[in-house]
Amino acid sequence: MNNYSIPNLPLDEDVESKKVLKKLALAHKALAELNGVSETIPNQEIILNTLSLQEAKDSSAIENIITTHDELFSSDELTKQFASPAAKEVFNYAASLKYGFSLVKKHGLLTANNIIDIQGVLEEYRSGFRKVPGTTLKNDQTGEVIYTPPQNHQDIVKHMNNLEAFINVPDLTDLDPLVKMAIIHHQFESIHPFYDGNGRTGRIINILYLVKEDLLNLPILYLSRYINQNKAQYYQLLQQTRDTGEWEDWIMFILEAIEKTSMQTTTIIKGIKQLMQNYKVIIRENEPKIYSQDLINNLFKHPYTKIEFLVDDLNIARQTASRHLDKLIDLDLVHKQRIGKENFYINKALYEFLYEAPQIHNLKDL
Repeated sequence: MNNYSIPNLPLDEDVESKKVLKKLALAHKALAELNGVSETIPNQEIILNTLSLQEAKDSSAIENIITTHDELFSSDELTKQFASPAAKEVFNYAASLKYGFSLVKKHGLLTANNIIDIQGVLEEYRSGFRKVPGTTLKNDQTGEVIYTPPQNHQDIVKHMNNLEAFINVPDLTDLDPLVKMAIIHHQFESIHPFYDGNGRTGRIINILYLVKEDLLNLPILYLSRYINQNKAQYYQLLQQTRDTGEWEDWIMFILEAIEKTSMQTTTIIKGIKQLMQNYKVIIRENEPKIYSQDLINNLFKHPYTKIEFLVDDLNIARQTASRHLDKLIDLDLVHKQRIGKENFYINKALYEFLYEAPQIHNLKDL
């Protein structure tokens, strides 16, 4: 079925069934715990840098943009030196997320123009909404056209203006914000307003909407790993909702993603806090002369740190930074690895926690 007529928002029907309301309570509880624990990290950049890159990696992987952690952390965003084209795409995603976060915090809104700007950062070119017809969504395996989004530029603008009002005008509906987020995401993906980057931009909008609604203080609820692990179901439910006009299964899927991802991210943040405390104790007891909170923050803000990062963050000489890192190697806290032409110093415990022991915080175990 390929004749979906995009509805005007708010929807006419009541989509908050008893099943949805029951799930909402669980999702809100998990999200509130995540928001609370995120405020206990002393330096917000630690979470934003580490987790936003992980989200960018997972979100890009949904679009078959695959990179490795070595490629990511050996890339330098400031100098625009990227280890691979895929790593560059991932950094663009993280940059667009942070840019969108700054817009929402500054203006308290998430407008159509904001969304165009965010997609422009993602794609490195602000092309605006589609003007040329011909865009279709196809099955990757068969090439069959699954869905044809609006082709007319004026229709795209009309739908996006309606979506903007739904996002920003509270009096339009009394739906729970998490239900609204599920509808917003489906509506945006159905409009498919850009030539490229719609999936990634849509997932950024999810996070920013929760920030706008004061359900998150930081943009750290990253649903992409859950979607990646349930990719077939995600795409099937997107289309099922278009085919049937029934919203419950789609909304339940998104609420489940919010609950499970909130629980997972809470576990990760608590784990990072414990690792930071462990490093603090070891360095204080064994190398008190080099200990500082800035050093701890550096090691966890940059899972792959290097001499230049210590020089900048600690305001110390290059030779001093090098000695600090040598002592951390002796304490078995960092591992020196040459990648390309540079030496990187990998935070061993953080790397193992985030990337080599996924069973610690596997979504399916929650």
